[in-house]
Amino acid sequence: MHIPSKKKIILLGMMSKIPVAGAVWGVMHYLIGLRRLGYDVYYVEAHACTPSMLMKQREDDSSALAAEFIGRVMRRFDFGHNWAFHALHDDGRCFGMSELQLRELYQSAELIINFHGATKPLPEHYATGRLVYLETDPVELEIELYNGDAQAIAFLEPHRAFFTWGLNYGNSDCLVPLPERFKFIPTCPVVVQDLWQHRGDGMTDTFTTIGNWRQRGEAKYQGQTYTWSKHHAFLKFIDLPKRTSQPFELALGKFNDDDRALLEQNGWQVRRSMDFSTDLDAYRRYITDSRGEFTVAKDQNVRLRSGWFSERSAQYLAAGKPVITQETGFSNVLPNGRGLFGFSSMEEILTAVEAINSDYPRHCAAAAEIAREHFNYDIVLGKLLSECGLPANCNVLASSAKRVAADPVF
Repeated sequence: MHIPSKKKIILLGMMSKIPVAGAVWGVMHYLIGLRRLGYDVYYVEAHACTPSMLMKQREDDSSALAAEFIGRVMRRFDFGHNWAFHALHDDGRCFGMSELQLRELYQSAELIINFHGATKPLPEHYATGRLVYLETDPVELEIELYNGDAQAIAFLEPHRAFFTWGLNYGNSDCLVPLPERFKFIPTCPVVVQDLWQHRGDGMTDTFTTIGNWRQRGEAKYQGQTYTWSKHHAFLKFIDLPKRTSQPFELALGKFNDDDRALLEQNGWQVRRSMDFSTDLDAYRRYITDSRGEFTVAKDQNVRLRSGWFSERSAQYLAAGKPVITQETGFSNVLPNGRGLFGFSSMEEILTAVEAINSDYPRHCAAAAEIAREHFNYDIVLGKLLSECGLPANCNVLASSAKRVAADPVF
């Protein structure tokens, strides 16, 4: 009996550039989810960015360090031979597989996903017409397209389909300038929910979040400046801990002693995220041991109502942890008010805290239900694959497989 080979899918990513647990889990959810749906999945880095966070000295072999890091992650999740690091930032060496094998992989793949849009498309990526763009940080690129930026247009052109975590795209209250030429299809971040059912013995009563305090960057649109750094948003709610007995902790990167002093003066608990964010299990325990998440969003997503929703918040939900997060328009798409609360004011935060604490088990169950119905890999990736004309589950016999999309983009 002839058993057909599995269809191949490549995820183009950049874990070695941001080698922290949050970024790694984000990649692995897609890889594991696609594998569970019956695909032969490969992870490739060809972004031409120096993996500087892995380097301790200038003379370090950055390519070898990146390959060692990626290989270790891939082996942990049984993708031992399904990866490649192409050192385009340096001497062009290929790790994980030979350059010939990598080119053959590009040719044979049914789909190549440009995760984060972090990889500049090369001819071998788009030669077969199967390259798709998956945007995880909406708004900035859309503004560049609105301004007629030639580089942004040239970057997008080789892609055949365009997906975005801007969940509110297409709704009347979304103020992001959406291009007519490139149709962005909203899609949720992916989680593999059963990976977040681990429980430690350190359960706390504290709402937490993980992120950077200060970041550079801004976008300008129609005379307005939209900031990138989340500290601007947190400062608007700086006295939150003083207004409630509920404890809050921020696990932060990119902050200084003055930032810590300001936060602690206002009742926040503060710790360095890198104390646990280099360890996948410690990162997961931090989330699963939390009471829930309280967090904010970038100014550009809030004011332009992109609908952006954090993959980290999706992980809290997957762990059955209630989430209170700043409204970006996502409530037009996701349930709000049970397990997940979008807020725009201090009063809405306090109301959410009171509601969760008044019936915590109910909101934990609701959080897990939201993760299962809106973020789990079979739901999200099934729709994405169907939009691309591929079976939503290759484990189902081809004769009985059903496609969701009536008019696939491929």
